[in-house]
Amino acid sequence: MIQYTQESTSKFVQTKDWKLHYNDAGEGEVVLMVHGSGPGATGWANFHRNVDPLVAAGYRVILMDCPGFGRSSSSVSDEPRFDLTGRAIGQLMDALDIDQAHMIGNSMGGGSVLAYARHHQRRVGKMVLMGAAGVGPYSVFTPVPMEGIGLLMKLYAEPSMENLRNMLDVFVYDSSKLTEELITLRHEAILANPHHLENFLESHKLAKGVMGDYSADLANIPNPTLITWGRDDRFVPVDWGLKMLQLMPDSRLHVFSQCGHWAQWEHADAFNRMVVDFLQH
Repeated sequence: MIQYTQESTSKFVQTKDWKLHYNDAGEGEVVLMVHGSGPGATGWANFHRNVDPLVAAGYRVILMDCPGFGRSSSSVSDEPRFDLTGRAIGQLMDALDIDQAHMIGNSMGGGSVLAYARHHQRRVGKMVLMGAAGVGPYSVFTPVPMEGIGLLMKLYAEPSMENLRNMLDVFVYDSSKLTEELITLRHEAILANPHHLENFLESHKLAKGVMGDYSADLANIPNPTLITWGRDDRFVPVDWGLKMLQLMPDSRLHVFSQCGHWAQWEHADAFNRMVVDFLQH
């Protein structure tokens, strides 16, 4: 199997509003993967365990660094974050002359995929939503914001290695499996772009904390959708997945046990098999 690397797949493109960085590997139908939020988040940090299996299955895999993250342009805006990133998805596809793509979104990325899909169903193939946001501020299972979001916002305000490790410790079910490679990826991204953190906080303030709620749109999104969640997610409550399952007309839900907010990383082999099977059948 070809082993792709962060640098060998690294590319840039100028869109209408941003210079976007992305990783691009393989050939075939496009699978566009949209990462979650948090200091140091990038497409590669979120999805590097998923690239090779999807390429081997015959897909062109694109990992987007969202505006204000990684190597992409900075962004300060009062626009709800998911709407902004949803626009970036469309602009990236236009700039790369991609008519349609399957989309995989984690957390913020899931909310952003929903923001895009609600107006552009034809340009979206199948969707995979992992611990996705974008369906409202309330949970019947747990108070929100959850513990992990508090640690995430603390890291934005005080970007130390200690606060990074504290956040990552609740990101996954078993923190002993966190690799130094992953921690270093996140930390290096924080150090390389400290302005992204300041701009995120400013944008969050300007938007009055509103990220985007598409609950009213779910019934009108016909695209086949695989919803995945970690049973032990401490960032986004699992009942939001049940809400999506109830409202989205062509959806199915898989909940991973002993899994936190990063199913695609914590249970990479099982996740990759499930996604390839879903996309191909």
